[in-house]
Amino acid sequence: MDKQIRELRKSTGLTQKDFARIYDIPLSTLRKWEQGESSPAPYVIRLLARMIPAADERLITINGRNGEIYYYDKATKTVSDSLNNVITIQEDLDQVNPRNLGLYLQELYDDFHDIQERFNRDCRYDIKEGIIWS
Repeated sequence: MDKQIRELRKSTGLTQKDFARIYDIPLSTLRKWEQGESSPAPYVIRLLARMIPAADERLITINGRNGEIYYYDKATKTVSDSLNNVITIQEDLDQVNPRNLGLYLQELYDDFHDIQERFNRDCRYDIKEGIIWS
């Protein structure tokens, strides 16, 4: 059994299925790694360890409404999604109902991705058309 992979996954609070989906690993491969039928290359373990926020007391994993996973870092007052998009927040989230917090974060990141796409679209349009705005 590859304890490193299992420990990494467990530190996220994710099921095998969700972990495999988020980190783009075939579920059958992840299961083989965890059951000791095969082992990932050492660089794969290092890459995953770098992608997964450190499991410590200041980091809280929050589940969104559609299975998304968010991480709240109390020390830096930031939240991040599984794509490592980090947003600094002003509110103290410790007292917010965890069930509601997942919904709030889902809305925050939905808006973030909409704005990011609008920004990218404007940049592509600017490059294509060469317009100077005043």
